[in-house]
Amino acid sequence: MQSHSKIIEIIDPEFLLTAYCNGFFPMADSKTGEINWYSPDPRAIIDLEKLHPQKSLKSILKKNIFEIKINQNFEETIRRCSKREETWISEKIIQSYLKLNELGYAHSVETWSEGKLAGGLYGVAIGGAFFGESMFSILRDASKVALVNLVKRLNEKGFLLLDAQYITPHLKRFGAYEITRKEYLDLLNKSINLNCMFI
Repeated sequence: MQSHSKIIEIIDPEFLLTAYCNGFFPMADSKTGEINWYSPDPRAIIDLEKLHPQKSLKSILKKNIFEIKINQNFEETIRRCSKREETWISEKIIQSYLKLNELGYAHSVETWSEGKLAGGLYGVAIGGAFFGESMFSILRDASKVALVNLVKRLNEKGFLLLDAQYITPHLKRFGAYEITRKEYLDLLNKSINLNCMFI
């Protein structure tokens, strides 16, 4: 008997990883779902050595309000990130990154409170590069705490690059800044050739 359930086509994992290694990432059109590929110039990155949490966030970090988990619920994290009025995270994107998570390339850093997911982020790790994709918060400051913990982990593991794609006022507060595509590709090439393990 044939199943009539709709199978969501995914982006070929090898193709997706190769795109990242060449400075490209996918986003789905919010209306049509069509996958488009981007390589912004300039490109936003977060300096792993210069992340400066604001005073209010430092006090929250000290209080250990949130429990930090890695890949505890990757699927819920990416689905929460997609819940916006206009989103580039289509079902095809979700299924593609679930496959990368299964293969050990896509990871979520999650903040939990009282046994529930409170916020988090997800991205892709290749060599010593981490490509940040999206973040969400249910509770105040939950995604910020996830970002601080991501940077801490990347530093501990010897990563060189945290790609933030596009600059936003939110990321600027964390020390994100822009570099040219050429500078980005030079840094990317150095980073992906490092032997770093996110987990």
